[in-house]
Amino acid sequence: MDLKMKMKEAGIVGAGGAGFPSYAKLADGAEVLVINGAECEPLLYTDYILLKKEMDMVLEGINQVLDYLSVKKALLCVKDHTAKKLNISDGTILADRISLKVLPDVYPMGDEISLIYQATGKVVKPGNLPITAGVIVYNVETVYNVANAVKFDNPLTSKWLTVGGDVTKPIVTKVPLGTPISYLFNKLGVTVPETHVVLDGGPSMGKIIDYEKAVVTKTTKGLLILPKSIPAIEMKFIDGAKSVARAETACCQCTRCTDLCPRGLLGYPLEPHKMVRTAKGAVKISPQMVLSATLCCGCGICETLACCQGISPKAVINEYKAILAKEKLRYVGNSEVSPHHEREYRMIPSDRWQAVLGVKKYDKIAEFIGEINDTNTVEINFRGHIGAPSVPAVKTGDIVTKGSLIANANDGLSLPQHASIDGKVTVFDSKIIITKI
Repeated sequence: MDLKMKMKEAGIVGAGGAGFPSYAKLADGAEVLVINGAECEPLLYTDYILLKKEMDMVLEGINQVLDYLSVKKALLCVKDHTAKKLNISDGTILADRISLKVLPDVYPMGDEISLIYQATGKVVKPGNLPITAGVIVYNVETVYNVANAVKFDNPLTSKWLTVGGDVTKPIVTKVPLGTPISYLFNKLGVTVPETHVVLDGGPSMGKIIDYEKAVVTKTTKGLLILPKSIPAIEMKFIDGAKSVARAETACCQCTRCTDLCPRGLLGYPLEPHKMVRTAKGAVKISPQMVLSATLCCGCGICETLACCQGISPKAVINEYKAILAKEKLRYVGNSEVSPHHEREYRMIPSDRWQAVLGVKKYDKIAEFIGEINDTNTVEINFRGHIGAPSVPAVKTGDIVTKGSLIANANDGLSLPQHASIDGKVTVFDSKIIITKI
């Protein structure tokens, strides 16, 4: 079986992003494979632990992709602080065709477009896929999962993740997909005070979840317990509609949101200050400018660091993104763009970003505690990936074993789902629950 089909049948998605089916990235025209181990967000140590504990498997997965694509080189990219912890330096040859690329400790270096430029010097045209620049990007955990599928014939049934934030000791563990987060916290002895929230993801781009109902998914990279009172969390409660309503009158026209925009600094036609100034009438004034909202990576620098008036350009952009998504519109440019000549001096140091978010005191190196795999119940969602939802392959009352197929891929861009524990199946409209018997 070829690698593309193997990855699809294993249900592998991008482990560090939105859940794009990984098989669909394998395309002709690639010149370099970039492995994202930047661990973009503060407080997350999942990729660091994977590299520390499973480097051989990561390299095996990279080699599998290189062989399939007939690509001559791969760059395993990590930030400087991670390289120091792993005691490896820039340019180190990790294996034939695979070398280490050390990135500066700045935010958001894990953003795919920023990462590609920093690692290769290539700028992906605005709105285009990386393959148009001859690059394919995978996360560290994604290639680990590729190796697991090829070497041991294992479908994706577990997830590596960080549990951190305002906790006594942050940890990294491996759990079955669909594990209830409340069960995991209870197992770890972690409590969530009423003054705190739980994020699925990092403090900048992670989403607040109801941890008593939520489960671990294929894209869960970390679970962070953080106070509601810190800037990182306060910004998540901003009302987008109200931000649009007050944006025009509150803006002091300083342009700092655009001056510090990571995508803007790469030459992208993304100018948050113009969207803010013309918020209510932007669609009529400049439709093309509104279309450029789809170029935003959602890093949050514009709202948390740049703006001195308490406006959230990100919230304004998100309002436009929602409209564009509904109309199935996005920006696609055909022109080459060049990075701003001051980009290097406007990038945000990671330490500075942690301080701005109010999370610096919670940054402690996480330790791997092994696998937690004794949950009695898991919940597998049919929409665990971008694309068409999976189609049930079992019926209520069926008995399944770990790794067995429980849902088939749908037509088009889609993935199958597999049981992450042994047990009895209950099928619902949008998910399958498996309970140990």
